[in-house]
Amino acid sequence: MKAILNYIRKETWSPYVAGILMGLVGIMAVWLSDSLLGASGAFENLVGMIGQAFVPEAFDNMYFNFIMPPGITYGVMMLVGLFFGGLIGAATSGTLKWGKKDAANSDEQWKRIFGPQTWKRWLLAFLGAIVLEYAAGIAGGCTSGLAISGGMLLAPAAFLFIAAMFASGILTALIVYRRRY
Repeated sequence: MKAILNYIRKETWSPYVAGILMGLVGIMAVWLSDSLLGASGAFENLVGMIGQAFVPEAFDNMYFNFIMPPGITYGVMMLVGLFFGGLIGAATSGTLKWGKKDAANSDEQWKRIFGPQTWKRWLLAFLGAIVLEYAAGIAGGCTSGLAISGGMLLAPAAFLFIAAMFASGILTALIVYRRRY
């Protein structure tokens, strides 16, 4: 038991162990909740819930009534679990930097490429999240929904998505970092 706890506290895990555990989580999600893994719809559920509270006529449409109903859904609960699970994982590995001075801008690679401005890091992270959520809506799911759950089901679209995701990541890195990295 002590060996397992020591392994859990490591900063990095073997990709094989992480992959096996991710597969078990995917199987448990289907078995216990009859739902696949996926988190991008959770933001739309929350936006719909907030929108209906303030401007109900704007959110009384086909999309929010049938496709993405507002409320606390399985996806919202999973999103909350992802946040707190990541927080617990960072805390147990000793890498949690919440509230520490300069924690939002402590990455040396970031400073070398973009400079030391914390506001720039937060702005780019926010804009990147918006682009990611928009793209997930266009694609019909997020990375967890398309790649992990789709891959678990051996769906051909999942493997096309994974290949496109890696190709676009390489292209983005080349554009952002140019020859500086």
